[in-house]
Amino acid sequence: MKKKFTRIRSLIIGEISKGHARSVKAKKNILYSFGLKGISILIGLLYVPLLLDYLDRERYGIWLTLASIIGWFEFFDIGLGNGLRNKFAEATATGKHELARVYVSTTYAILIMVFSVVLLLFYFINPFLSWTKILNTSLVPERELSVLALIVFTFFILRFIFRLIGIILIADQRPAVNNTFGPAGNIIALTILLILLKTTREGSLVVLGSLLSIIPVTVLITMTLVLFNGRYKRYRPALRFVDFSHVPELMGLGVKFFIIQIASLMFFTTANIILTQVLGPQEVTVYNIAYKYFMIPIMAYGIIMTPIWSAATEAYVKGDIIWLKNVLKKLNLISLVFSGGILLMLILSSFMYNLWIGDRVTIPFLLSITMALYAIISVVLAPYTHLINGFGKLKLTTVVIIFQVIVFIPLAIVLTKSRLGVAGVMFTTILVNGIALILEPIQTYRILNKRAVGIWNK
Repeated sequence: MKKKFTRIRSLIIGEISKGHARSVKAKKNILYSFGLKGISILIGLLYVPLLLDYLDRERYGIWLTLASIIGWFEFFDIGLGNGLRNKFAEATATGKHELARVYVSTTYAILIMVFSVVLLLFYFINPFLSWTKILNTSLVPERELSVLALIVFTFFILRFIFRLIGIILIADQRPAVNNTFGPAGNIIALTILLILLKTTREGSLVVLGSLLSIIPVTVLITMTLVLFNGRYKRYRPALRFVDFSHVPELMGLGVKFFIIQIASLMFFTTANIILTQVLGPQEVTVYNIAYKYFMIPIMAYGIIMTPIWSAATEAYVKGDIIWLKNVLKKLNLISLVFSGGILLMLILSSFMYNLWIGDRVTIPFLLSITMALYAIISVVLAPYTHLINGFGKLKLTTVVIIFQVIVFIPLAIVLTKSRLGVAGVMFTTILVNGIALILEPIQTYRILNKRAVGIWNK
């Protein structure tokens, strides 16, 4: 048995060690990330029944909707995080390490200034907001919701700034290290939640919000200090390296990523808001349980794709088109495998929901069908999206995204009010993503075959 295990281990190590150095690095990170993300996914699934027991269906829906609303403030990043990701990868690929430090220092400086203003404005506005109306609930007192919003927003802002260390890790093609942050925070939070379930009779949204907000920020601050005093000491942000003349470089690409981020937030955070206002907070819970289930293959595929973006940037800068074509072929085959797995998940969905959450919440099969279709589209598109992002050729994507944003909200409201009900929001997402399913593969192949001109190459 021991010899068999050793032989299998040797085969795996041998397979990982084959190929281009860039591919080997990506495969190692993918392998490590699967284990770490597996822990995160498992804990994420455990959270749902525990939170439903700690709170209840409506309070859980309130929490999800509030988190979605606050997530809108990611707009103020203006795409700088993704701009840094590409520029840092380009600078280090060409040996310009001091320039990379300038990019890091400047990005930190801009985000700290922008988000300090945003935080102060929120502190001023929050007392005047009627959170009971915004969240369409009378179950939780106004004062409690106001305090909850203040706590969650404060730590959301801090997390947004300190998560830049994760972007640097990903740009350096070390996503496995970044993927340790989530499980570390989740394990701590899950342990405290289990203690709360045993020691308290009634769940508190304020306690829950504090728990799920403070712990991730603490982990990020700790890892930022460790890495900037260790592996990334040469890139540690410093005032003397802040150079606002490089803002156009970061912003030129960053603004395009900013528009793409708006679309992502539009599709997912507004979904909770639309459901809350049209159908009530209870349906937010239904929607998010199905969403979490079908996010499993998307998250798993995301582990494979995470190192590809920065690797694609490096390969494109160095003109290694053969490597890019080979990687795309392999990723398309993996997409087919994942699509088959998603169909199997759909077939087993009723059984899996019952095993997971019991009879706490009933999930309509129509909602599961739309979630499965969305998941399949996501894994099929992922290779093309990540290569295009890595190339920095985002003008076409930006135009498509603007159209999707304009169409999404009115169409989602109409379909949610129809017989589709809660499935209407995801059906809308599928419809608007159909455009990208056609255009992104065309653009990718044109770039790789050096036939991209005009908007296809910008």
